Amino acid sequence: MKKKIITAIRNMLPGCSVSAKVISNEKIDNAKVETATKIITELQSEMDGFTQKGSGPFIAAIYDADGNLVVKAANTVINDNCSNNHAEMNAIRAAEQKLGTYDLAQYKLKLYVTSEPCMMCLGGILWSGIKEVYYGVPTKSVEEITGFDEGFKPNWFEEFKKRGIIVYGNIEPKLGEQELYKYVQKGNKVY
Repeated sequence: MKKKIITAIRNMLPGCSVSAKVISNEKIDNAKVETATKIITELQSEMDGFTQKGSGPFIAAIYDADGNLVVKAANTVINDNCSNNHAEMNAIRAAEQKLGTYDLAQYKLKLYVTSEPCMMCLGGILWSGIKEVYYGVPTKSVEEITGFDEGFKPNWFEEFKKRGIIVYGNIEPKLGEQELYKYVQKGNKVY
């Protein structure tokens, strides 16, 4: 059923393509791409619900090594009046609280996020112990659509690889771009 919904969403969106060029800091694993596509597409489909509650246009979810959802969080910068409350940082904080540790490495967790992490979130991911990162919309598109400055991020794919963190990007970017456009067109605050 979910596969039919994902296909229907793709067919409704002009320019949305299954064959978007996925990038990674390891040899592309199609099973990982398929799982990430499913999860990121689901996160994008939940965007309206989160933004109606005042959350920003980004959602992150952390899954365990067996594919079970650990936590899901949206960007709450405006709601909480805290510049640190990006979706990734909120998800990491919630996972650490739920698992009772500041070091998530032992759990071999995977982070899925609707857009490429900003400079701050990359630091949070690096120190948290997350082992795999999957994102949808690349920085260039986020900045062009929203005007948000993602920060200085030189060679982060390679730096993560050196530290044993796998990264996959450009997972369903057109779908994510559509969500960002909708967010901006509704006049929601961009930060």
